[in-house]
Amino acid sequence: MTAAVVVSALGVLLAGQVQAAPSASPPPDSTPYPSIDPSDEPLPERTIPDERFAPVDKPGPALEVPTDKLEAALQCTGNTAESSRGVVLFVPGTTVTPRDNFSWNWFPAMDKLGRPYCSVTLPNNAMSDAQVSAEYVVHAIRTIHRISGQKVDVLGHSQGGTEPRFALRFWPDLRPMVDDYIAFGATNHGSLSVNALCPPVVGCAPALWQQTLNSGYIQAMNSRQETFPGISYTNIYTRTDEFVQPNLDDSGTSSLHGGGGDITNVALQDICPADVANEHIAVGTYAPSAYALAMDALDHEGPAQPERIDRTVCGQVFMPGVNPLQFASNYTATASTIAQQLTLAPRVTTEPELKPYTLAD
Repeated sequence: MTAAVVVSALGVLLAGQVQAAPSASPPPDSTPYPSIDPSDEPLPERTIPDERFAPVDKPGPALEVPTDKLEAALQCTGNTAESSRGVVLFVPGTTVTPRDNFSWNWFPAMDKLGRPYCSVTLPNNAMSDAQVSAEYVVHAIRTIHRISGQKVDVLGHSQGGTEPRFALRFWPDLRPMVDDYIAFGATNHGSLSVNALCPPVVGCAPALWQQTLNSGYIQAMNSRQETFPGISYTNIYTRTDEFVQPNLDDSGTSSLHGGGGDITNVALQDICPADVANEHIAVGTYAPSAYALAMDALDHEGPAQPERIDRTVCGQVFMPGVNPLQFASNYTATASTIAQQLTLAPRVTTEPELKPYTLAD
């Protein structure tokens, strides 16, 4: 089945519901990404055997990033140390900082709830080697767990869903420190759209190379097992994602399968079938159904359960925390930052080499 056929079929499926649907989230006039149609292409077969990668219980390496840089990148609310529940760590996506990604949506929503949270700023707007960015997440999880005495709930958007998984894969001491892993439109197995951003001669930013389909980074992160016991995994994606594809169902790039822990892979359209407007930026910044799923995971044992979500959320335009009067300017500012980084960030012509600790002895 071709992508065009899938899009057509999706349109037929939704056509009967669109008129009765509430006002959809305002679609952007244009996307900062190299947009592709929803794809039913299967994920490619792995090219690097699992036995080439380090065992999952191999102790993690010492962090190479200087401690002062790691500490400066972590920002927490004042109630973190007194928390009686898991502290949420927000990890931003490629091209953006926590301010761009979360300050106009998730941060005010958490403030209103009185819930403690932290965020980690990744180097160079998360455009550098993702293996280095993962060290910032390692330090953040360890620090939050130490100062709060609680397990950490990790919430990441796009590439922000991969650094926590890379950290959990190669620093096994983190696994008992994490309760929930929640990701929005994560490039867990790479993306067709990112491949288009990395032509062989021109190249692209290191972190983009690492999010291409079957990159070394992707295969290392998913080697031996994708998930770990004791952690609840909630992977939220949208079938109309113009940047992270294939993502038509739970065989796509964002979803995880196997290794341990409880897993929920869920599309926004599983909650709100007529939702065709919420795209890649929306799923991690203002989509109300994405917020409802994430909060369901945070408020219950285990991952999100779609059947618990009140379908009245489909009548909402924005998640809590979004100021409707400031939405247009906030969205435009975020999209402009993304476009600027995609255009101007330094490029390399090959993917960064895998760090030695990722490989078997």
